[in-house]
Amino acid sequence: MTNFTPREIVSELDRYIIGQNGAKRAVAVALRNRWRRQQVAAELRDEISPKNIIMIGATGVGKTEIARRLAKLAQAPFIKVEASKFTEVGYVGRDVESMVRDLVELAIIMVRSQEAEKVRIKAEERAEEKLLDLLLPGERDNIDDATDGETVTAGGKSLSRTRDKLRRLLRMGELDERFVELKTEELNIPAMEVLTPPGAEDMGMNIKEMFGNLFPKKTKHRRIKVGEARDIIIEQEAEKLVDMDKVQQLARELTEQSGIIFIDEIDKVASSGSGHGPEVSREGVQRDILPIVEGSTVNTKYGAVKTDHILFIAAGAFHVAKPSDLIPELQGRFPIRVELDNLGEEEFVRILTEPKNALVNQYQALMKTEELTLEFTPDAINEIARTAAQVNEQAENIGARRLHTVMEKLLDEISFDAPEMKESSVCIDAEQVRERLSEIAGDEDLSRFIL
Repeated sequence: MTNFTPREIVSELDRYIIGQNGAKRAVAVALRNRWRRQQVAAELRDEISPKNIIMIGATGVGKTEIARRLAKLAQAPFIKVEASKFTEVGYVGRDVESMVRDLVELAIIMVRSQEAEKVRIKAEERAEEKLLDLLLPGERDNIDDATDGETVTAGGKSLSRTRDKLRRLLRMGELDERFVELKTEELNIPAMEVLTPPGAEDMGMNIKEMFGNLFPKKTKHRRIKVGEARDIIIEQEAEKLVDMDKVQQLARELTEQSGIIFIDEIDKVASSGSGHGPEVSREGVQRDILPIVEGSTVNTKYGAVKTDHILFIAAGAFHVAKPSDLIPELQGRFPIRVELDNLGEEEFVRILTEPKNALVNQYQALMKTEELTLEFTPDAINEIARTAAQVNEQAENIGARRLHTVMEKLLDEISFDAPEMKESSVCIDAEQVRERLSEIAGDEDLSRFIL
């Protein structure tokens, strides 16, 4: 993240997402501004707030994918929430603060894995010693063929030589198929469900932890291969070496400084006019979201987290409501608005072939597992794109997701028969595409083909 310029960020996003240059530029600048803020003098740093973004575009044009790829690029904690989940808080909905709590949980996982990686070498050394203890107990009259039948005397030189020989064999992987008895401890907590009021989701977890201290730990003996035991012991030792207090502190900082929250379906809580009933409920959700976006302190099980510098990206189709239907205070917190273009035939051709994870590549890789070579002619790709665009016009426009429907229908027979077609090659041309997709393209009643 520190080394990526906006142009490089856009270039990276181009590998997975076709078009939508306006949205890519906006998120690239937002990400770079985070790095710039870290370089600013401390007294001014806290005054610079992130410029939140609202993406406007139909479903399937790449809104979520842009935000998700951006978070992966930045190696930042990222969470996607749907605004409509908060529409019935107090009944079955969730408290808006839960999005921040979930973000902290993700940050904890990220930081814990990073810290575990730092101590992995030490954990591997400890795991090796533990495995040698399991393979060669301290007192033993003789040893097996793996150590040439030397006699072991506890504390004697022969025990040391045997241990060194076993260590060499262990490192060479020659003992991976031998069995050892591994002792593990598990919390013997009875299954229970804790019902908590909205806004107190963490309470359930804390009650379970409290009960966990009351119940005794259950010791379990498992007889497993050395290769599997090594991985288990390394994980256990790394967990012991990681300082959880430091993990929690770093995770809170990472959440506050680099966290990204993607609020999808923001248009579902936009009220199109003043009224009562559901309209009032929607406006209430916006007012609940407002303090989180503005900047507030949220209490989590890992400590208080400030949301002042978390980047919020909102997205919605805005078919019925308009961005101006959001309450003015919330509009003001999303100063950057980006409209995403609808995808047509030309974009579909590029989506099928250009990205690193292109659909055509995915299906070819899947068929390769059955020793079947799948090929598409250029005119077949064009025909698939044309059909998808046509169906989007005739039925509901679901953007690039329509390509999944079309490809599944096209390759239905091949996918079914693939195990019996080993070591063969199939080339799909435009005529085959027209033949297999004729019922989709020709039928006006397309409801059964809509995802």
